Amino acid sequence: MASLANLAVAFGVALMAVSSTTGARAQDSPDFYKGKTISLYVGSTTGGVYDVYARLLARHMGRHISGNPKIVPMNMEGAGGLRLANFLYNAAPKDGTVMGTINRGAPFEPLLGEADAAKFDASKFTWIGSASDEVSTCVVWKRAGVESFDQLFAKEITVGGTGGTADTNQFPKGIRGVLGAKIKLVSGYPGGADIDLAMERGEVDGRCGWSWSSIVSTRKQWLDNGSIRVVVQLALHKHSDLPDVPLIMDYAKTTEQREMLRLIFVRGALGCPFLAPPGLPADRAEILRRAFDATMQDPSFLAEAKKSNLEIAPIGGRELQKLVADIYRAPANVVAKTKAMLK
Repeated sequence: MASLANLAVAFGVALMAVSSTTGARAQDSPDFYKGKTISLYVGSTTGGVYDVYARLLARHMGRHISGNPKIVPMNMEGAGGLRLANFLYNAAPKDGTVMGTINRGAPFEPLLGEADAAKFDASKFTWIGSASDEVSTCVVWKRAGVESFDQLFAKEITVGGTGGTADTNQFPKGIRGVLGAKIKLVSGYPGGADIDLAMERGEVDGRCGWSWSSIVSTRKQWLDNGSIRVVVQLALHKHSDLPDVPLIMDYAKTTEQREMLRLIFVRGALGCPFLAPPGLPADRAEILRRAFDATMQDPSFLAEAKKSNLEIAPIGGRELQKLVADIYRAPANVVAKTKAMLK
């Protein structure tokens, strides 16, 4: 009887293993994406750097997914990417057919912004990867008569922002709040491209929270003709293209100032992030991550990026997932003081 019982248990275990393997194979089927469309949402307006990166990715990534699905970009701007982040977390299908790229500041909203407006936990998104490790900047239009960052401790300028925890809002607040620079923020522009036009029209003097790669890819002529001047780099490290432009971290005079600046400007490492809703089947998350990584090494993708002056310095999805989790482990007292200051 014991041997029969043992045999029955063994048979049951074997049957469960077969069923589990069959289920996994069904889920891992390479045919899932065949004939399907992946919607790639962009949390900013057409023409901005996130939009440019997303449309470039959409033209190439499908080739690296079994079944060659069509990837269709579409814009869902608003509140510096917060509108899209909420959609991805709460309403988008969690089957691998929806991705997005949000302003890299959006994941910080629950931490440093208005938590009630952020209906998500950034650590639970499925992070696919980032196209670049960004160095942001503060630029001033020539009419303002500002030649260096040091002048901003005596001369006030007005800069444009998009809202929420977007770089264009948080970075000038951080510079003003931590270091005392005289920067007045005018918020509410739909996207970065709108701030650019506002600078050109004379509505604002500059933009603090503008990636160097974005400037080069979208407004290089302004650099070439002297319309704008880069007065400081807003990151944890300098860009190799800007060896003579000062780094914001060098202006910290105390350990607390350094920790606060780090919390604000570490987001540059998120670069141009791509993510999917939480709870994706593990195999599909892996498919998307591998396809993203392969695209970042695709010669035709890189050639088109170079032609468009887009900087490609990718970070993989798993590394990005860990980075976001680490950000949320910052010292509570530093987070609290930084949040209060950014309000």
